[in-house]
Amino acid sequence: MASLDDKLARLRTILLDLQSTVVAFSGGVDSTFVLKAAVDALGAANVIAATGRSPSVPELELGEAQSLAKSVGASHVFLDTDEFTNDNYLSNPTNRCYFCKTTLYSHLRRLTDERGFKSIINGINADDLGDFRPGIDAAKENRVGSPLADAGLTKSEIREASRRLGLPTFDKPASPCLSSRVQYGERITPDKLRRIESAERFLHEMGIRECRVRHHDDIARIEVAPQFLALLAEPETAARIDRNFRSLGYHYVTLDLRGFRSGSMNEVIPLGIR
Repeated sequence: MASLDDKLARLRTILLDLQSTVVAFSGGVDSTFVLKAAVDALGAANVIAATGRSPSVPELELGEAQSLAKSVGASHVFLDTDEFTNDNYLSNPTNRCYFCKTTLYSHLRRLTDERGFKSIINGINADDLGDFRPGIDAAKENRVGSPLADAGLTKSEIREASRRLGLPTFDKPASPCLSSRVQYGERITPDKLRRIESAERFLHEMGIRECRVRHHDDIARIEVAPQFLALLAEPETAARIDRNFRSLGYHYVTLDLRGFRSGSMNEVIPLGIR
């Protein structure tokens, strides 16, 4: 089995072969690490960090992405994507992510061509290849490389490598787009996403760093790590959350007793489709 150092050496070789690249940059653990690795391998002049901007991305995440790109010495641009004009995306099918990523990558391709860059890469890692991720199909169709996955780097290895490099994202919780909180089949709207963003911000301000507010029409289903379940169930705390969420438009506020788990919305998708 290859060691972490072996995989990092492989990653550097993959990146050097690219010559120049545009990084699909969200500011998360994976995209920050691959951006840093690309800058180190190719030089800052040959790397651009590009962040898609739309109602599905929290404002806080956009600001963090800009700061992170600057901290690793990369040029950074925002691209205003237009997935909210695509009814295939708005109808929220189980492969919604495919339509979102297809839109993003089309914008990245235009940027790449305009700047004369050679390639586009993303932050997909080796663990992602075993998950239900329709966006991976969009990456393949649009010739977007996944050097972390190609090097065999797993999420835990990327966190460790990020820690070694002093990247502040080494222990950052995952933060997928806000649309991933809306139950499949329920139409995506900017208003719903703003509601979800506000609800999760309220929980963050309570000191709960990793959480999800799953949107089921007029029901908010809260997922937090098991150690926070008792806190949220305390009468006073529960009442505060209930008041806040109702003020956002939810009629019912529930606490998922199974706790936080990434991709819980996919649990309703038949195994054959996943």
